[in-house]
Amino acid sequence: MRQHQSITFFIDRCLCCRVIISTLKGAGLTIEVHHDHFDDNAQDVAWLPEVGKRDWVVLTKDSAIINNCLERIAVASAQIKLFTFASQNLTGEEMAEIFLKAIGSMQRFIRKHPAPFIAKIYRGGKVSMWKNDQILIEELKRFL
Repeated sequence: MRQHQSITFFIDRCLCCRVIISTLKGAGLTIEVHHDHFDDNAQDVAWLPEVGKRDWVVLTKDSAIINNCLERIAVASAQIKLFTFASQNLTGEEMAEIFLKAIGSMQRFIRKHPAPFIAKIYRGGKVSMWKNDQILIEELKRFL
């Protein structure tokens, strides 16, 4: 039986609250935290390529990454697998609870869908594709 490669989740600076970090670590997940690797004021387009090289999966609530063309281009060119919350108005406790509900679905989603992609996580733990690899690569090609 083939073992799956371990998944490392990268916690974007906008999610770097203690409850999320401790909840995910407590669930046995491998995580890396933004402030351990990058300056707090580092632009997303600067850190996304490094995260992509390390094959880390981005967890964020930063709507700019999904709404800003240059940041989507950075996601595409760095081959990022990114999950963001569908709702932006959540407490740290709510986000941690949603991650725990969604983690199994997220892990299956990662193994099923090639990078790059942007997926949304909903309150009930549902995960759905927002921009798949084909859409992001097409956007990248138009930009280049």
